[in-house]
Formats: sequence, structure tokens, C-alpha cells
Amino acid sequence: MMSEGGSFNLCFEKMEGNMITEWKDIPVELLMRILNLVDDRTVIIASGVCSGWRDAISFGLTRLSLSWCKKDMNSLVLSLAPKLVKLQTLVLRQDKPQLEDNAVEAIANHCHDLKLTDHSLYSLARGCTNLTKLNLSGCTSFSDTALAYLTRICRKLKVLNLCGCVEAVSDSALQAIGENCSQMQSLNLGWCEKISDDGVMSLAYGCPDLRSLDLCGCVLITDESVVALANRCVHLRSLGLYYCRNITDRAMYSLAQSGVKNKHEINLNISQCTYLTPSAVQAVCDTFPALHTCSGRHSLVMSGCLNLTSVHCACILQAHRAHTALPHPAH
Repeated sequence: MMSEGGSFNLCFEKMEGNMITEWKDIPVELLMRILNLVDDRTVIIASGVCSGWRDAISFGLTRLSLSWCKKDMNSLVLSLAPKLVKLQTLVLRQDKPQLEDNAVEAIANHCHDLKLTDHSLYSLARGCTNLTKLNLSGCTSFSDTALAYLTRICRKLKVLNLCGCVEAVSDSALQAIGENCSQMQSLNLGWCEKISDDGVMSLAYGCPDLRSLDLCGCVLITDESVVALANRCVHLRSLGLYYCRNITDRAMYSLAQSGVKNKHEINLNISQCTYLTPSAVQAVCDTFPALHTCSGRHSLVMSGCLNLTSVHCACILQAHRAHTALPHPAH
């Protein structure tokens, strides 16, 4: 086997005084140099030679293409993902659809060094135009331009997780979602600190079927965002406002007076929203009987809001009324 610098004598080569007599004795550095000269299919075969080669490839391989796999790529990805934990580039080009959700989940769970760039999103959009669910949480290497392109091509998106995508999630990206993804139902924008009321209002006006929106850690948004959501998104069931410290009573009263249809199925997180007062939050509880503060049914989360301890859900108030209505035993 030849390289640009000469040939490798794989058997019986002396390195640092040690005799190499078996394939498994090849030093990791030399093995990785050899594997750089062969195709990706051979690399996969080599990983099965022995446990030493498997471990070396698992921790040394950073780039892999599976485009050569024309049959059962899904099973191959499922078997490889837990082993190739240091991958930074993975090419999954397909002539016909082979990948399923479980393979993509396996990649996400094990290959934490993979970087999803603009090129990745462009390819994903062009190849998966009927995409309805996408989880990009924690990916920080693609831009808002690529995200906007994705929304223009994948207009059937209903579930999108962008939690922690701090570089990509901007007001212009949210405007693109509002303009292109009218079927959007669930959107996670947690800790996307660059977005403001302008972006959220674009969502409210463009995604009328929105049911779940997580804005935790979006520190720039104010009451204007909540007012727009309350007025426009009548199917809203879950709203996360954790650490949105600019939220005041006005936002709560807008929710209490909103046209949200399902009053009996809703979750609200207002933890660390320290400007809120008990009367405003109680108004929301009174409007939405499904909001619970009682033990084991925390659909209203108020952690860090020490001034809201007097707020109670409907079932606690009903239990209190029932208790006070009971006749006292005669003494």
C-alpha cells in the first residue's frame, strides 16, 4: 500500500524497538494514516478486524461518508452511531429514501461533535421538502440565512426545536418561519437571546395554529409578544416564559382575556418573571381551570416568584370551599 511519502511495510516493522507481528499491534497513529488512504467502506470493514482497531477508529475517525450504501443505510447508521463518537462530518446522501427517525436520533444521541453548517441545512432542505418535524437543538454552526432557506423549502414543518441555536435564531429567521410555515404547531426557541418582540409577533401573525411555544431565556421579549400570541394564537396550549424578566401583569391579563379556545388543557411557565403580581396571575388561573399549582399537577410553574405564593389553582379553591361548607360536629 503506497502513500505520497513512500510505502508502509505493515508486517514486521520495527517501531521504537517493538516488533509488529500482528495487525492488531499496529500503532493507532499509523493505522489512522493507512485508513486515510482507503475508501469509507473499507474503513467500516476495518473497524471489525479486532477490538483494538474498532476502538482506534471510534476515537480517531472524524469524517465519514455513507453515500456508497445503497441498501439498508438505516441499520448501518444505527450500528455505527454509538461507536463513532468523534465524528465531525457525516455524509448521508441517498439516491432513494433509506433513513428513518431512529437513525437520526442515534446520530444526535451519540455523535456530539458533528457540526450542522449552512451547507448541511441547504442539503437537508433540498432533499426533504416534505419535512414535518425537525430537532436542531444545540446546533450553533448554521446561520439565520440557512434557517430562512429551510423554511422556504420545507413549508410543511409543524414541529421545530431550535433551543440553543443562538447564531441562527434571529428576528429575520422568525419572520421567515411566520411567512413560510403557516402549519407550525410547536416551536422551541429556548435561550435564543437575540430575538425580540418583532420576531415573536411575526410568529403570532403567521402561525395561527401554534400550540406550543417555548421562549425561556429570551430576555429581550416584553408584554408585546404575549399580547400578540394571546390575540392571534387561539389554539395555544403551552407557553414557556421562564426568565423572561420583562414580562409584567399586562401580559397575564392579556392571556386571561384571550380568545384561546381550550381552557382545560394548558401549561404556563412564568418562573423568574419577578415583576408579576398575585392578582394578575390569579386572573389567568381563574380563566384556565387546567392550570394547577397543587402537588403533582404543576402545569403552572412559578419557581423563583416568591411574591406569588398566594396564587392557587381552581381545584385548591374548590377543595377549600368544600371543606368550609362541611357541618362542624356538635360539641
